[in-house]
Amino acid sequence: MIDLATAGTVSLGDRTVKRLGYGAMQLAGPGVFGPPKDRDAALAVLRAAVAEGVDHIDTSDFYGPHVTNQIIRAALHPYPDHLTIVTKVGAKRGADASWNPAFSAEALTQAVHDNLRNLGVDVLDVVNLRLMFDVHGPAEGSIEAPLTVLADLQRRGLIRRIGLSNATRRQVAEGRRITEIVCVQNQYNLAHRADDALIDELAEAGTAYVPFFPLGGFSPLQSSVLSEVAARLGATPMQVALAWLLRRAPNILLIPGTSSLGHLRENLAAAALNLPTEAMAALDGIGAA
Repeated sequence: MIDLATAGTVSLGDRTVKRLGYGAMQLAGPGVFGPPKDRDAALAVLRAAVAEGVDHIDTSDFYGPHVTNQIIRAALHPYPDHLTIVTKVGAKRGADASWNPAFSAEALTQAVHDNLRNLGVDVLDVVNLRLMFDVHGPAEGSIEAPLTVLADLQRRGLIRRIGLSNATRRQVAEGRRITEIVCVQNQYNLAHRADDALIDELAEAGTAYVPFFPLGGFSPLQSSVLSEVAARLGATPMQVALAWLLRRAPNILLIPGTSSLGHLRENLAAAALNLPTEAMAALDGIGAA
């Protein structure tokens, strides 16, 4: 069994989690829409992740929609005390599988109640506000109105902690004036490094940074340098990409997702992979290029 604690821990408010968690997005059907082809396999992956020591699962009720949360509940409820489940609100799915903003007070409140019901809990550990000013990446726009709604639901005892997803540095600063922000979840990986400065700022503040698409997402990472480093270390390119993220900053919290037991264990093994200084230098050059 892999000791995930070797990669250290990070704080999400009053919860402390290991730095290698699990992202549930791939448990839904193609395009993160509809049910999975093999529901039993999805249940098995979740149970295996927790058995291997994962104590942080990232999800959202708009994955499916509702599908991943219902699978998480079927696989793991009643949840272990040490398990932290982080979800997202702020978007909804169209009948055509489109991703659409859902920022109104009514929509956000409904989303929180949907998450509570489908996960089978009375309070949500962490809720990230998924910003939708641009579906494809962070874009400026005030988050005061939607974040104030979540802060009110937090005061009512439905949410423990709040984070942001798809956010700019300005929005993170705005959010901190409204409530405590325990994590920021943006796209970041070896090749996509627009958030370098934000990561360093958050590290100084002790705030977790959660890269989504840590392995490239819908366009998997491909690099001859990455492949060469992996070959020298006797690891897979994806393990090296995850290990690089763990070395990049102490506040990075990983949520690689998969619907495969083999890939799950391969991803988790990155916690114990040591990257020599020359390997880090070579990998750093991928982003610079």
